[in-house]
Amino acid sequence: MTQDELKKAVAKAAVDYIQPKLDSDSIVGVGTGSTANFFIDYLADIKGSFDGTVASSEASAERLKAHGIPVYDLNSVDGMAVYVDGADETNPALELIKGGGAALTREKIVAAVADEFVCIADGSKWVDVLGNFPLPVEVIPMARSHVARELVKLGGDPVYREGCITDNGNVILDVHNMAITNPKATEAAINQIVGVVTNGLFAERAADVLLIGRENGVETIKA
Repeated sequence: MTQDELKKAVAKAAVDYIQPKLDSDSIVGVGTGSTANFFIDYLADIKGSFDGTVASSEASAERLKAHGIPVYDLNSVDGMAVYVDGADETNPALELIKGGGAALTREKIVAAVADEFVCIADGSKWVDVLGNFPLPVEVIPMARSHVARELVKLGGDPVYREGCITDNGNVILDVHNMAITNPKATEAAINQIVGVVTNGLFAERAADVLLIGRENGVETIKA
């Protein structure tokens, strides 16, 4: 199977997984990225079985609306049954690196609200130790150089993501060469740097369920 075929398989599996949990009042949180896009396309097939969605990016919101799926502002909903999103890396504890698509802050906010966080990924995203994928950090623009110096002190090699402005109007530093053996501690330490909005470690709020696409099918892993 190609990588896209694996992504489609886990996206369809996610729709099958969440559908029995939904009713006419349910709100579904929807992530950002190529795997999430496949999920949106399959979600359109069951759009009559839930109230609407909250999107973690403008791009996902536009794709949802194109399918005729209602998209609400997070501030207008009381709760969220489930949040479905991809990942750039996942470890066996279902701690994640996210933010390759620069939507990490909104993704982290939506994940914090959801009753259940379902991560969908192809098998290439599975690692024993996070950090091979550069860790995205969203930064207030005027603090970029300061934050970069502080990230070096933490053992990372930050690189400014040229030409990337987040939906929140901020910039991204991608931290290379950092083996993240204690994701919760690293997540907290980076978030304490003045000028950081948040970073792409989803460890304090890890996934509850991982649907991972492998050559022999989709495997379900629960935290």
